[in-house]
Amino acid sequence: MEYLKAFLVGGALCLIGQLLIDKTKLTPARILVGYVTAGVILTAVGLYEPLVEWAGAGATVPLSGFGYSLAKGVEQAVLENGFLGAFMGGVTACAAGVAAAVFFALLAALISKPRNKS
Repeated sequence: MEYLKAFLVGGALCLIGQLLIDKTKLTPARILVGYVTAGVILTAVGLYEPLVEWAGAGATVPLSGFGYSLAKGVEQAVLENGFLGAFMGGVTACAAGVAAAVFFALLAALISKPRNKS
């Protein structure tokens, strides 16, 4: 049942993104930033946490989950370090994911052969 919940929520988030690409003039970059921002805002008002508890990876893997991780990291760091936690909490919470993304992007660039589109 966990897999079905994750699939439904993750699929719904992807469906919304695809509809935004197809039906609006928003660029993919603006949609991606919107997803991260929406994750932060929904976490701040307490709406994203229940979704994460219910859907698991279906809610934490998409970009809105990145915003959720940023917000939770900032929240935890502020509780531990006060005002300075607002500046370092998001970086600390997402450092492993960002490092993995950079590493695998470098690996893909070294393995693949670049060529012209024409």
